[in-house]
Amino acid sequence: MELQLVEVYIPTQKFEYTSEKLEEFDILKKWSTSISEEEMLIKVLIDKRYTEEVLNFLEKQAGESDDTRALLYNISTYIPRIEEDEEPVQNDSTKEEDEEDNQAEIIRASRQELYSVVGNSSKVTINFTWMLVLSSIVATAGIVKDSAAIVIGAMVIAPLIGPFTAIAFSSILGDFKLMKRSSLTAFYGLSLPIFIAIIFGFVFPLPYNSHEFAARTNVELMDIIVAIAAGAAGALSFIKRVSEALVGVMVSVALLPPAVVLGMTIGDRAWNFVGTPSLLLLVNVMAILLSAIIVFWVSGIKPTKWNEIQAANTSKVYSLIFVSVVTIALAVIIFILQLK
Repeated sequence: MELQLVEVYIPTQKFEYTSEKLEEFDILKKWSTSISEEEMLIKVLIDKRYTEEVLNFLEKQAGESDDTRALLYNISTYIPRIEEDEEPVQNDSTKEEDEEDNQAEIIRASRQELYSVVGNSSKVTINFTWMLVLSSIVATAGIVKDSAAIVIGAMVIAPLIGPFTAIAFSSILGDFKLMKRSSLTAFYGLSLPIFIAIIFGFVFPLPYNSHEFAARTNVELMDIIVAIAAGAAGALSFIKRVSEALVGVMVSVALLPPAVVLGMTIGDRAWNFVGTPSLLLLVNVMAILLSAIIVFWVSGIKPTKWNEIQAANTSKVYSLIFVSVVTIALAVIIFILQLK
């Protein structure tokens, strides 16, 4: 059982109502204390599966006035240990509904927690830029030297999983402002490696004998499957809030080397080689977004306000249709090219 602690700071006059409402949720433990005559603090220990329900309630309450504040903490250890059978007692109908919900949805972090992480992943920062520059240089060197180890090393530090995950996440919630910012960051994240590779391609000859280079000048239907798996793994690691470092390698493998090869061919003005890495890069981007959107959709991520729900329903349907159509079209093109 994964535990989380929610701290709620509320005015004293709202304490009794909030405390009673929190008892209606599947909480494990609850404590309260007085901070001052005007403010109370309620601490709630809860199973991670039910955190979002509590936060949704607090979000609605905070929306009515700005005097309610909530903080969320991940709990690694709790003594005495809470066993599974110590969960709050529920009636049979509630248990059946919860079992159906748990089977239908992936156990994940709360929407509020994910939103906070996505907000940071969708921004261009100094750290993001430097990691991107360094990974691009290392990846280019690895392709020139035909060293898979060096290319993989570049994937470890490439921060490309963040903005593409943010695009899929924002499309599910219908947050167009976040989607725009994430898209610009993702575009920047691909443009910078291409620009650096263009400089390499202008200065150094193309490494035609490099297997790492040749692999990105040949596109197959299997590349779509790999990209779909990478996008799904990235989305799952994100919603589970586990380490994204290793999964990020898989996503970066699908994005960074094709971008570098594309840049090198442009820099060398080898226009007959430009088409394939461009197609490979585009199909990988679409396949990653497609699988990430599906994972987020299946996980049950959705807003709570009526107008936001309407926007989210429209956004996720159109996003899924658009990405699916483009991916299928690219798959058809790849299939035709393979027949020649």
